[in-house]
Amino acid sequence: MLPGNFYVYILSNRSRTIYTGVTNDLEDRIAKHKAGLASAFTAKYRIHRLVYVEQYASIGEAIAREKEIKNWLRAKKVALIESVNPTWDDLASQT
Repeated sequence: MLPGNFYVYILSNRSRTIYTGVTNDLEDRIAKHKAGLASAFTAKYRIHRLVYVEQYASIGEAIAREKEIKNWLRAKKVALIESVNPTWDDLASQT
C-alpha cells in the first residue's frame, strides 16, 4: 500500500447487516474485523465480509464519502454494493 491511499469500505455478514468504515490500511483493518478486534458492533454481529470498497487520495475525501454513505437509506447502500458485487462475495478472500 502506498502512502496517501485511503479506503471507504462496507462489510456485511450472512444476514446482510451492513457496516461502513474508513481506513488507510485496508488489509490490516479487514484482518482486525475478521479477528473480532476492530469494532464491538462488527464482532457482536460477526460482520467481516468485505462487500464493497472505494479508494481515495486524501483522508478528507474518504471521511466525507463515508459520512455520505452512512446517511443513505439501506436500499441505496444495497444498490451500491450490488452494482459491483451482486452476490455479496467476500472481496477480501479474492486474490
